[in-house]
Amino acid sequence: MDVVNPSQSQAGLGERISRLAAIMERLRDPETGCPWDVDQDFASIAPYTIEEAYEVADAIERSDMNALKDELGDLQLQVVFHARMAQELGHFALADVFDSISDKMLRRHPHVFGPNAENGETGPGWEAIKAAERAEKGGNSALDGVATALPALLRAEKLQKRAARTGFDWPDTEGPKSKIYEEIAEVEDAKNDSEHAEEIGDLLFAVVNWARHLKIDPEAALRAANAKFERRFRSMEDRAGDEFSALSLDAMEELWSAAKKDEA
Repeated sequence: MDVVNPSQSQAGLGERISRLAAIMERLRDPETGCPWDVDQDFASIAPYTIEEAYEVADAIERSDMNALKDELGDLQLQVVFHARMAQELGHFALADVFDSISDKMLRRHPHVFGPNAENGETGPGWEAIKAAERAEKGGNSALDGVATALPALLRAEKLQKRAARTGFDWPDTEGPKSKIYEEIAEVEDAKNDSEHAEEIGDLLFAVVNWARHLKIDPEAALRAANAKFERRFRSMEDRAGDEFSALSLDAMEELWSAAKKDEA
């Protein structure tokens, strides 16, 4: 496969990307653009970028391809928006963003794009290449590059994986499971709100660690639990109607049990 020239299936892609970039340029025009778009900066747009990424994940979760197409477009808009603001400040342009990721993909896949790939030579692995890149940027810790803005569960998992590559990890699932019981005891022994908050954080971190050892994605598992709770709670409300809030806790428990049975 030619990695320089676009394939026939990509015909016109450049024009489409350029069209979106031109739309954003017009929206950001201080005199003729949209006042809201002109007023934004990186910090104000960042929450929308995160939100759009989650909406992409939601469309995938629902296997809704039409929604996925739309949400990927919304996410692409975020890339164009940030790149446009960077260009206005003289940092980089959208083309530099594409060049950067293209170069990175070529660099990190020597087994596909390397000069000796056809001879079956694989070269260094993905993680080794990433570690070398971090070192070139001045990183001196295995934990460098784990973004602080990641959702807490996801960041906990990534920190644990990075640490595990150095050998700092439990050898099996028993260690992290025992740690959970230890952390529960420490929550119970906490003497004030500050200690409770700290120990609850440690407990959540331990749960993520156990999930990692069980090869379970904690973020996906919690999303599924959220969806299940919402589904069952809505079923309870539907059964009780307008009287739901007036029910006793025992009556609500009965409705919850009924909702669970419906899913069995």
